[in-house]
Amino acid sequence: QVQLQESGGGSVQAGGSLRLSCAVSGFALSNICMGWFRQAPGKEREGVASIHTGRMITHYGDSVKGRFTISQDNANNTLYLGMNSLKPEDTGTYVCGADRRASPGSCWSWLVTAQMAYWGQGTQVTVSS
Repeated sequence: QVQLQESGGGSVQAGGSLRLSCAVSGFALSNICMGWFRQAPGKEREGVASIHTGRMITHYGDSVKGRFTISQDNANNTLYLGMNSLKPEDTGTYVCGADRRASPGSCWSWLVTAQMAYWGQGTQVTVSS
């Protein structure tokens, strides 16, 4: 059974940092597309970052470039999202996704168009000013 379980969310002040984790079970993390999107109340879902875990191709949304870092730990089958210099507008539910079908260059588009096959339940991030 495939399962993606996020953790690491919380409440921080603006300028702070968090690291989100997405533990994957049911298949290996290697050579697949994975990513994070976020959704805030009243707003559309927003792609945050994607990665092809084999080719190490990453892509970031414009609003998080230079502040967030997506990474993987194949030994622990876990995806991470490091978030620095957090802003109140980063507040939202962060959800990780995975797909074994997408080509390495398609991870971002599959993330933002919600085509990935597997999704977690999300973890809440709240940034106060």
